[in-house]
Amino acid sequence: MMNRAILVGRLTANPTLKYTPAGVPVTTFTLAINRTFTNQQGEREADFINCVVWRKPAENVANYLKKGSLAGVDGRVQTRNYEGENGKRIYVTEVVAESVQFLEPKSKNNNTPQNEPNQTQKPASENYASNTKPIDISDEDLPF
Repeated sequence: MMNRAILVGRLTANPTLKYTPAGVPVTTFTLAINRTFTNQQGEREADFINCVVWRKPAENVANYLKKGSLAGVDGRVQTRNYEGENGKRIYVTEVVAESVQFLEPKSKNNNTPQNEPNQTQKPASENYASNTKPIDISDEDLPF
């Protein structure tokens, strides 16, 4: 059997980075993907696909992508469910990304205007480098 999703689209909002109780990073984001055809009014519609990425790639996505960034996602479709506040069963379908590609040059994702000199900035990923504690990962933290 096969379950593979390959998507290219733009982030609809800044990615959301969270950590599991065991300290495993997980980032969620939504991709807007234009359809290749127009509707009866001649307008192009889009699909909005929820994506989730785990561990180091999750930190990379959170640090380097933002609303409007063009990204490619390679992963699998997953459906999960949980009980909502009102006791109703809630079903969620999302793409669990195994790989996220940044499809624009760094200068397009950077807030520095093109005509100003580029200042040396400390990458956001160095924020995690100072944490030398080992990450405790149990089987319950794995998304599969």
